[in-house]
Amino acid sequence: MNNRRSFFRKSAAIGLGAFGVNSLFNELHAADFEEAEKLWDAGSGSNEDYWSVIQDAYSASKSEIIILNNGGVSPSPLVVQEALEKYNKQAAQGPSYYMWRVMDKGREPLRQRLAKLAGCDAEEIAINRNATEALNTIIFGLPLQKGDEIIGTIQDYPNMIQAYKQRQMRDGVVYKQLSFDFPIENDEQIVKAFADAVTPRTKIIHVTHIINWVGQIMPVKKICQMAHAKGIEVVVDGAHTFGLLDYAIPDLECDYYGTSLHKFLSAPVGSGMMWIKKDKIEKIWPLLCNSVPQGKDIRKFETLGTRSFCIEQAIGEAINFQEGIGTKRKQERIHFLKKYWAEQALQIPGVRIHTSLKPEYSCAIAGVSIDGMKPEELDSKLFKDYKIHTVGINWENIHAVRVTPHVYTKISDLDRLVGALETIAKKA
Repeated sequence: MNNRRSFFRKSAAIGLGAFGVNSLFNELHAADFEEAEKLWDAGSGSNEDYWSVIQDAYSASKSEIIILNNGGVSPSPLVVQEALEKYNKQAAQGPSYYMWRVMDKGREPLRQRLAKLAGCDAEEIAINRNATEALNTIIFGLPLQKGDEIIGTIQDYPNMIQAYKQRQMRDGVVYKQLSFDFPIENDEQIVKAFADAVTPRTKIIHVTHIINWVGQIMPVKKICQMAHAKGIEVVVDGAHTFGLLDYAIPDLECDYYGTSLHKFLSAPVGSGMMWIKKDKIEKIWPLLCNSVPQGKDIRKFETLGTRSFCIEQAIGEAINFQEGIGTKRKQERIHFLKKYWAEQALQIPGVRIHTSLKPEYSCAIAGVSIDGMKPEELDSKLFKDYKIHTVGINWENIHAVRVTPHVYTKISDLDRLVGALETIAKKA
């Protein structure tokens, strides 16, 4: 708490834009957040007076619809919206000047702050547009040869699956997929499944940190330790964990990592980040051209041509907002919200939860279904009759409606969800 209060007072005394004393966060939220700290009852994830201040910082908390698909993309708080608007208006006065000669100078301070949040070296961070771009850069940049094997799962994100399948078609690598029946509350069962699939030709294991369909947290560190003992590298899809779970990327012990910043960090839509362990950078080819494609500089992956520097710079205010709450506190709150509605839903006859409610195995995302209803039918009814926005999932062996709250989600929103499930289940 003392560190957070110090952040409010100092808030990066040097730097550009979001990282200076005149940041929009300082202007709009710092005083309110500091006052909110006085409302905080240490150890309580359900301190509603504190969280009401956070909720008010999001325009989405006042939406006509209840947004419970934050696993797809999260809305930004007001400070990030205003930052993006400010930068867009500035750029519109002369894009070639303001973007290339002013805003572009903000990338290095942004890289430093992202690295601090990620607990890693800034020279291992590349800023891009989303997890798909980050991970596809890695997947297509790996120096794999015909016959080399990659192990993933059928529950991985489709864009990563398709990337590996394209490498299989183009280069003759062997792409193998495991299948799991989630929820699983046994790390060793998952690690063993990967270990049993390893052969002398295995070069890469791909792990989705949180399975986006139903929210299972995979034991990434244990998988990495097993893989490294066998001389295998690990690619981690962190799209649903960065800004949500309290961890440092190097602590996962992976080799490659990609994430989207427009999910739980609540940065602008179209912002992402890639991390590559420093001694691996040289061997990864950039997805797009660079003058030194086999160089050791992480910036070789940022040769994207003209893109929105406005979006990049607004990420800074999302970092300020994140630090104003604290990642650990945020993780505990969002897990509390998931558990709050899911435990009640479990008591409703005909309702099933497809996700563990233990914090070591899940956090924000949970899958729910009602006997006799298809996921898309339940999803449609929740929105049509109750204005609750979720998403129906039919992917391989997973058939459920995905529900994902965020810090701006109100308890009353979740009470409405539980009431809706109860009413729908009685009529099913």
